[in-house]
Amino acid sequence: MIDFFHFLMYFYSKVYDVVKKIPAGKVATYQQVATIISTPRAAQAVGWALRALPTGHGVPWQRVINSRGMISIQNLRAPKSLQVKLLREENIEVKEIDGNYFVDLPRYQYRFSKKDITAVNGILARSLK
Repeated sequence: MIDFFHFLMYFYSKVYDVVKKIPAGKVATYQQVATIISTPRAAQAVGWALRALPTGHGVPWQRVINSRGMISIQNLRAPKSLQVKLLREENIEVKEIDGNYFVDLPRYQYRFSKKDITAVNGILARSLK
């Protein structure tokens, strides 16, 4: 049986594995990431995992946004303005509307391949046995 701490660390590592698959110039939603790791109701936990990243981690956290295409980060270490800057450096158009920042999801949303999904879920299934 896996205790909560180990499950949480495992969940976070799966989030990071999925986010690393998002190519530069594309974004995914918290919900997409949660669904790919077989936890479709855990979109908020995906955000917590990304917020917990240590400095110098190499995970492209900036590529994950909410399901409305809005940058909804709540992190003092990495404010919205930093996420906007990083996305624009990847040639993603970010528009400001009423103080919020939006990305055109139909244009920039990454579509994970079946291979991506199978690989992540296969590892998940095997490790929880």
